[in-house]
Amino acid sequence: MANPMVQTALCTCSFGAAPAPLTVTSQMTVTICGMPAATVLDGAPINNLPGFGMCSCMGNPAVAAATAAAMGVLTPAPCVPATVAWAPGCPTVTVCGKPLLNNTSKLMCAYGGVIQPTMTPAVTVKVP
Repeated sequence: MANPMVQTALCTCSFGAAPAPLTVTSQMTVTICGMPAATVLDGAPINNLPGFGMCSCMGNPAVAAATAAAMGVLTPAPCVPATVAWAPGCPTVTVCGKPLLNNTSKLMCAYGGVIQPTMTPAVTVKVP
């Protein structure tokens, strides 16, 4: 069973060097475990993900420029995610009219990275 994503859930990028906390800005009225519930609009497109440390994806223009300046030696550059929307989210559960974000969702960075949740403070407990 998928767990809902909430404020401060940690995410990682396949080309990033460090995890980043998710900031919920799409809504502030619905909470789960006392924290704002995340929707598929959080983290995109206004980049409310703070970045994942240093990016090592050659699709990132800053990395490509730094690598070219270093005579072809891969040179990471600061991460500035270029994202659109999480997919698939949870289309059957909506929060303020937007699909709930869960821990099975992925967020594609325009530079080539795949962003995914690694830890959420809100967990679903299955009672037998």
